[in-house]
Amino acid sequence: MSVNVPERIKVLWFIPTHGDSRYLGTSVGGRAVDLPYLTQIAQAADSLGFYGALLPTGRSCEDSWVIASALAPLTRRLRFLVAVRPGLQSPTLAARMTATLDRISGGRLLINVVTGGDPQENKGDGIFLSHAERYAVTREFLDIYKAVLSGETVAHEGPHFRIEDGRLLFPPVQAPYPPLYFGGSSAEANDVAAEQIDKYLTWGEPPAQVAEKLDTVRRLADAKGRDVSFGIRLHVIVRETSEKAWAAAEELIRYLDDDTIAAAQKVFARMDSEGQARMSRLHGGRRDKLEVSPNLWAGVGLVRGGAGTALVGDPDTVAERIDEYRRLGIDTFIFSGYPHLEEAYRFGELVLPNLPLDHPISSRSSAVNTGPFGETIAGDHRPAA
Repeated sequence: MSVNVPERIKVLWFIPTHGDSRYLGTSVGGRAVDLPYLTQIAQAADSLGFYGALLPTGRSCEDSWVIASALAPLTRRLRFLVAVRPGLQSPTLAARMTATLDRISGGRLLINVVTGGDPQENKGDGIFLSHAERYAVTREFLDIYKAVLSGETVAHEGPHFRIEDGRLLFPPVQAPYPPLYFGGSSAEANDVAAEQIDKYLTWGEPPAQVAEKLDTVRRLADAKGRDVSFGIRLHVIVRETSEKAWAAAEELIRYLDDDTIAAAQKVFARMDSEGQARMSRLHGGRRDKLEVSPNLWAGVGLVRGGAGTALVGDPDTVAERIDEYRRLGIDTFIFSGYPHLEEAYRFGELVLPNLPLDHPISSRSSAVNTGPFGETIAGDHRPAA
């Protein structure tokens, strides 16, 4: 099947509402994550030219809707990728929340449809459904949610939802609704993506495995007469030289011991997420073979759920690895790095300007002291280029 290779890409950053640090798996180097700090990250991403920012969801995180609502007035162009949770929310309530946040942000909302892959956490939220049942709920939820946001009045009676006179009084800015993002690696997830979703997301597996996943969804969508675009979620560790980047990767896990890794892997093993299982298989809980593909490092996944791989290298190498995924058909990249404020600047200054972006990066005028000049030398003159 032919691959539509995008000429331009979108690049998003990440708002770490579950915590931030200089090191993984330890309280050493931990950083308080409050609204002023999250504001710094959002405003840095906004000024550097990132297209948007993902806010995670789950009981380990601050609520993504509340944080996005707080950050939207403090940013200008940055879009916010916020989760709706089928099974946790009524589809009509989710539609009202979506329309409201899209309006107050001036059309800067993106929607991440999250089914949820941890049965124990789901039970804490009152969800006692099997993996297959959760995806059936997701499909029915999206039928209603999309119709209401599109301006329809919905009457629906199905296995999981009963709706009478479901409608919006105040529509979203984006028509018919903000773009829908969605990730999942199971057959049920692929079917939902092909039928319902605008952008299918994968975590950062080696390119050959990503190509297989994308081809599966592409074929399913084609059979339904639909086009689906593709995105990928990765961490990044970029430094001016590859040696410094790999040293930074090792430094990130310097305090990580075997007991902490084993405890984290035990939690991941209880999940019924095929995507999480695929992430865990990349490293097998071992720290001796973490480069699972050229410049793709699985060390983050030793203790972090979800996206567990990072692109590691100098700016040119990282840009080439990004382009390798672009050539597979991926047009959207969601990155993060530790700590998120500093890595946003490293990536934003070293890599972002050299990518084929479809969104603008702020131009910097020499008429004011906004750089890139460095500190004035001896209080007398600017450094040479």
